[in-house]
Amino acid sequence: MRKLKVGVDSYSLRPLDLTPFELLEWAVMNGADGVQFSEVNVPPGTAVDKIFLQELRSYAGENRLYIEWGGGQHIPLDLETGRPRDIGAVNRKAAGEACQVGSPTVRSCSGGLMRWKREAPSTDEFLRLMAAALREQKPMLRDSGVILAIETHFEFTSFELLRLFEMCGAVPGEYLGICLDTMNLLTLLEDPAAAARRLLPWVVTTHIKDGGLMLTADGFISFTAEAGKGVIDLAGIIEPLAAVHPHITLTVEDHGGDFLIPVNDPDFLARFPDLTVPELVGLLRLTVRTRALMESGKLAVLPRDRWPAACEPRVKRDIQSVRRLMGGGRE
Repeated sequence: MRKLKVGVDSYSLRPLDLTPFELLEWAVMNGADGVQFSEVNVPPGTAVDKIFLQELRSYAGENRLYIEWGGGQHIPLDLETGRPRDIGAVNRKAAGEACQVGSPTVRSCSGGLMRWKREAPSTDEFLRLMAAALREQKPMLRDSGVILAIETHFEFTSFELLRLFEMCGAVPGEYLGICLDTMNLLTLLEDPAAAARRLLPWVVTTHIKDGGLMLTADGFISFTAEAGKGVIDLAGIIEPLAAVHPHITLTVEDHGGDFLIPVNDPDFLARFPDLTVPELVGLLRLTVRTRALMESGKLAVLPRDRWPAACEPRVKRDIQSVRRLMGGGRE
C-alpha cells in the first residue's frame, strides 16, 4: 500500500488545551505528519490574523508538517432557531485563512442532528437550501483555490451528499468535496467501506476513526474505538483511497462516547430511504463482530468523561496503528 502522511485532528487533543503552535510541536514530538485544525485555540487577546497564520505556516513548513483548515459551514440555517444563516461570509473567512496557512481544503461541519428531531425540515428541503447557497459560493471558492470539504457527520448520507453535488453542478476536485469520517458513517446507517467507495472520487480530507456498533433493545449504538481495535475495515478504506488520491492525508480523529441510533422507531428509519437490505445486513454483521470483541474484553465503550485522561496515549497509539496499516514508518 502507498504510504500516506498520517496526522491528527485538533479535536482529538482538545483536553490538552494546546495553542496552534503547541499542537504542531506535539505533532513533531509524537511522530505525526501534520494537524487538521477543527478549531483554533488561542490565548485571550491573540488575533488570528495574516501575520499569525503566516507564522503558523512557516513553523509547519520548517518541520515538514501539513496543515489542514476547518471552520466551514454548509447548512444555511441556524439549526437551533431555523432562521437563515449567512454561511457565505463564514466560508469566505475560512477560505481566506486556509490560503494563508497553505491548506487546499476547508473542512465543513454544521453539526446537525436533524433526523433525530421530528420537527426538523425534511432532508430534501435541507439539500435544496444547501445547493442554492453553495452554488453561489462556487466563484469565491474557486478563486481562493480552496475546496469546501463537507464532513460525513450526523447530517447526510453518502447518497444524499452525492445528490447535493449533482444539484450544485459540481465535479470532483473543483470546489466541493468530502472530509471522510470513517466512523460517523456508521451513525448514518452506512457500511463505512461501502460508503467510502461511493464517495471515493470526492474525498479530499479524512478523519480516520475506528468504532463499534452494538444492537440493543432501543436500536443500534455506535461508539468510537482505538484505531485497529474496532470493526471498521480501515485498511480496506485506505487502500483504494491511496490509489485514487496518492497525496491525500490520513488525519486521525478520536474521542470518547457513544450514540443511540433508534432504528426500532419506524418514523426514524423512514428518514433513510436509501438504506438497502444488503447494507442493513452488513451493519448487523458488524454488531456480531462488535459483541464478540466486547465479550472477549478486546473492545469497550470509553465514556466521554474519561476521554481527557485517555486522549494523549490513545491518540499516539492511533497514529502508530494507522501508519502500520501502510506497512511503514515516517519518511
